Amino acid sequence: MAQFVDWDLAAATAGALGKAGPRVSYDEATDVVADLRRLTDEAAEIVSSYTGLRSQVAHPPVQVVDRKDWAAINIAGLREVVTPLVSRLAGDKQPGALTDAIGSRLTGVQAGTVLAYLSGRVLGQYEVFSADPGQLLLVAPNIVEVERKLQADSRDFRLWVCLHEVTHRTQFTAVPWMRGHFFGEVQAFVDASQAGSEHFLERIRRSVATLSDAVRNPDSRVSVLDLVQTPGQRAVLDRLTALMTLLEGHAEFVMDGVGPEVIPSVDQIRARFNRRREAGTPLEKAIRKLLGVDVKMRQYAEGRKFVHGVVERVGMAGFNKIFSSPLTLPRVEELGDPDAWVARVHPQAG
Repeated sequence: MAQFVDWDLAAATAGALGKAGPRVSYDEATDVVADLRRLTDEAAEIVSSYTGLRSQVAHPPVQVVDRKDWAAINIAGLREVVTPLVSRLAGDKQPGALTDAIGSRLTGVQAGTVLAYLSGRVLGQYEVFSADPGQLLLVAPNIVEVERKLQADSRDFRLWVCLHEVTHRTQFTAVPWMRGHFFGEVQAFVDASQAGSEHFLERIRRSVATLSDAVRNPDSRVSVLDLVQTPGQRAVLDRLTALMTLLEGHAEFVMDGVGPEVIPSVDQIRARFNRRREAGTPLEKAIRKLLGVDVKMRQYAEGRKFVHGVVERVGMAGFNKIFSSPLTLPRVEELGDPDAWVARVHPQAG
């Protein structure tokens, strides 16, 4: 099978282009790692008690990583997922050796450029691609850098971050079918692509190239929806959008719900963090839009409002029925109408 991305080159590019983190002494770095690990365990108990969700599968301990390691782990995960999908798409069609070599190296550099940028922005992540059931990553230099810029209490800010990411880990480990369902939807998106899969692969390559260019050029314009051309793909994208909005909104709801009790300065942190997120240079704003970060911000708000609406109507236990099966997940049109989801899943509550 021809190689779509030179993954080794992507990792090397991300490592070379990634910015250095804030200056900390060896003792400070050691303390940060120990603190994040301790606060992750504390957050796990808080999240389980508040949500009523308990892990059903064993999961590895949190990995506290630097920017280079974060990029490398994500590249390894993408490699595990993308390679078999591309193989399925390409089938027996093999490009020439020179075309393949040049194309894969170019895409590798471009993918590495995008991940280098993101490696300096992400605070934490529950990464589901490279391992089953997934692994929790906390990017220590980014957390320290942001807490300094916000002049936030370090214990409060770190626990605030941990609560969000641990909620994502809980979603995937308390709902064992979640990871398989997510992968199945990704596969469905590929299956719904147009016949003549090399056109789809070329669109992916062009999108990666344009995203990479956007990191350097704020005037660049592209939409990730350029990949979506068939009704089948749009239907799958609607389901994926609904799922991600639910997961992000649920995490935000949990942070807001437990925050005042366990994080004394939570209101100050939230206000300062939101102001920082809304600010930024024209380049940063352009990149956020192109990479879909602005969409993610809307998912936080819309998803939080949906979860709040459902819990208000049927309580936390009633809300948790959302995780019973893929059939009880919210539909896109229900995200703005919690009553519609409650009527479908809890008809007796009407």
